[in-house]
Amino acid sequence: MYNLIIRKQADKKLRSLGVIDRTRIAEAIYALRQEPIDNELNIRKMVGESFYRLRVGKWRIIFEKDDMIKVIAIEKIGSRGDVYK
Repeated sequence: MYNLIIRKQADKKLRSLGVIDRTRIAEAIYALRQEPIDNELNIRKMVGESFYRLRVGKWRIIFEKDDMIKVIAIEKIGSRGDVYK
């Protein structure tokens, strides 16, 4: 199990979402925390970056992971079109 750090920007966005989206994203983050290499999660490494993205419907979770100290840092949460900017 990895430790989880949620940055202020990601936490603010998560709190602003509706109950259904917030629940789906929270469940995906919990699954990510349990096993970040799970093939059932839609995770891709971002090209030219040290970040990964997790797809949850129309939402994207941008995160960084450190396998040495077992930490996942959630950097951004946003809709598909806005999160990559």
